[in-house]
Formats: sequence, structure tokens, C-alpha cells
Amino acid sequence: MRITHNSKKPEQIKSAGLVVRPKSAHLKKHYVVLKNALAKYDVKLFVGQNSAKILDVEAMDEDEMYELCDILISIGGDGTLLSLSRSSYEFQKPLLGINAGNLGFLTDVNLDEIESFIDKIFSGNYRIDDRMVLKVELISKTDTKKLIAFNDIVFSRPTIEGMINIDVFASSKRAALPRHHLNSYYGDGLIVSTPTGSTAYNLSAGGPIVFPLTEALILTPICPHSLTERPLVLPADFEVEFSSKDEIIIVVDGQDTYNLKFYDSVKIMIANRGIKMIHRKDRNYFDVLKQKLHWGSK
Repeated sequence: MRITHNSKKPEQIKSAGLVVRPKSAHLKKHYVVLKNALAKYDVKLFVGQNSAKILDVEAMDEDEMYELCDILISIGGDGTLLSLSRSSYEFQKPLLGINAGNLGFLTDVNLDEIESFIDKIFSGNYRIDDRMVLKVELISKTDTKKLIAFNDIVFSRPTIEGMINIDVFASSKRAALPRHHLNSYYGDGLIVSTPTGSTAYNLSAGGPIVFPLTEALILTPICPHSLTERPLVLPADFEVEFSSKDEIIIVVDGQDTYNLKFYDSVKIMIANRGIKMIHRKDRNYFDVLKQKLHWGSK
């Protein structure tokens, strides 16, 4: 896929859907601010079922909300936006994250900026970025389970004892590379990350920070047995396959868990559609890094 810095904006915004961070009833006052800010532009705000229980407001079925609304909004941390992005992926609606968390790599609009940023949206003073996602296939002899991952897929040992061995195969049409054994990783596990997810678990494990609009797969070993094992960045057209005789837990975006023993292999590639993220027009990723990671601080 070709990742674009500025995707096409919706022709009109007549309705918006909202999810909020679980167990955060105190966010209701910010829901009210958002609802009033949208009402100035005759935009109706609908709330998904789980969030409606938290806010004690009228609910709408999530899938119906994803289908009918022109934009989708989360109030919470990066995890809340991550969950929304995955559950609404097939509907391809632009997502806005309002930060009520700590880090806020993805959610760059703060709670006290809700009204002013809604004004910016309706004056056209914003942009939409397409963030690449990973297509994941859990393959067994009888079935193939298909998933998407926005941040990462982690192959991890099921218990604290011992280490695991993961065989990795790679192929690429553009590089004229048929399916080839790439490596056998032996250690605590392996992270396969998107550029967006490069500042998540990948960064903690010593992986590289990759600009989020880059087209790439990032493979980062977790505490490898051999110190010669290093993170690897592969071009977007690569397809990577993983298998192992060991019992391995597969964690998708830190939210869904699978056991590799029920599957013969796992294939990961870049999906042909990304996720549309609404950002402030002047958002600078390097300024975000400096702020969040305290670069240049004395």
C-alpha cells in the first residue's frame, strides 16, 4: 500500500461516534463539552454501548455506530484509541483521539482543547494520516483466522521459566526472494511492530523508532540468548511467517491473546488498507518525540 500524509477528508460531518476509556465515569463532563462543541455545527454525537453505561447516557450498538457515523472519537489514552481503531477497522472511518491518558503518542488533542479543535475541524484546519496496519493470519490445517494489528504482534513465552525458539521465514516479490529461512530467534520472545507501534513495546525492548508514515515491518527480539541478535527492519512488500515447536503466546496489540500450539504457523504482512487518523494540521512527530521522551532535557 502507499501511505499518504494527507488523506481525503469527509465531504460532510453530520454525526460522530464516541467511545471512552473503561471505568472512567469522571469523563462525562468532557463528553458534555464535546457534545456541545459538535452541536454548534449541527453534528449529532452517538455513544457506543459500553461507553454509554460508563457515562450513563443513551447507547448505540457499536457496529451500527461505526457504519452510520462520519467520524469516530475516543476519549482516553492511546489504548482506548487503539481498541477503537481495531474494532472499527472494516468501516474505514477517520478517528480522532482525545488524550485523557499519560503518554499520548496517538492522541494529540488534550481535554482542554476539545472545543478549539472541533472548531478547527469545521474550518478545515486539520489533516488525516493513513497509518499502516498489519494483516495477521493464524493458520491451522482446518482454518485460517485473520486479524489486524495497529501496533504490534508479540510472540512470548507462556511462563517465566525457560526460553522459546521461533523460526522465521521471509519472502518478497519485489526483492525476487522466494520463501527463505530468515532466522531462528531464541530468547524470551519476538516483537513484530508497525512504525506506529515502534514507540510502544518495541522501543522498550531496544527496537528502533521508525517514522509512523514509513512503510516497513520491524522485528525486534526480546532478551535474545545471543547478543548478536539485533532488530531488523524489512520493506513493506515482505511477507513473514513464524512457526515453532514450543508453546508460545501470541499477543495482538496488547489486547487479544492466542496460543500458537493451536496453529501451524503465523503469517504477517502489511494490510492493503490503513487506519485514518485525524491530527492537528501543524502536528510535528519529532516535537512529539521530544516532549514524550524528554529529548534534549537537562
